[in-house]
Amino acid sequence: MGKVIAVCISEKRGFQKTNIHTARLIEDWGIERDAHAGKWHRQVSLLSYEKIREFNDRGADVSDGAFGENLVISGLDLATLPVGTRFRCNDAVLELTQVGKECHHGCEIFQKMGECIMPKNGVFTRVLHGGTVSEGDCFDIIEEGEISCIV
Repeated sequence: MGKVIAVCISEKRGFQKTNIHTARLIEDWGIERDAHAGKWHRQVSLLSYEKIREFNDRGADVSDGAFGENLVISGLDLATLPVGTRFRCNDAVLELTQVGKECHHGCEIFQKMGECIMPKNGVFTRVLHGGTVSEGDCFDIIEEGEISCIV
């Protein structure tokens, strides 16, 4: 079982995301007002809280949204899950579509640390069913065969 630690957006591409604490996920679009929302396979990005904490313990000193992640989730090692994994948070249902992404070596985090955790630990999802997501909400894997709220 996972838990939502932060809900982050940026209204313009190229800017660090900011924690807005609660947001509406729109089916087949992404997070309302987020610049990366759209009809594609990377509508909502997720990063494990534990991976961010480990990176900070090595001196990174990054805040929620610094890697461009929309949702910071504790309790799940997201990067070990297969593409196709589905998650539920309240009424929202997300499907894992991609694990990792290329990091541009000019980013501030890479310049400071010589590495970035998104290429190996960031995951991307599409919104199968919309709903509201807030800090503190449960974020669970939908087990195969479990009835989901997808209509």
